Amino acid sequence: MPPPPPLAVLHADSAPAVELLTVPQVMERLQLGRTAVYDLLRARRLASITLGRARRIPTHALTDFIRTRLDQEAAA
Repeated sequence: MPPPPPLAVLHADSAPAVELLTVPQVMERLQLGRTAVYDLLRARRLASITLGRARRIPTHALTDFIRTRLDQEAAA
């Protein structure tokens, strides 16, 4: 079964919507386990917001994380 589409948060200023991903969606995109994703969140290497008890990761935060890792790998 395909994962649900990312959530979108609308801004009052009619700015573009920010898409939010669930932890399972990030797990699938990074091909990592749940513990590894939560470790990245706990270490603040991957930005997120909490809505009630739910953790959501903005798509731009995931893109930034991947870009940073690619830059680190290229510099090594």
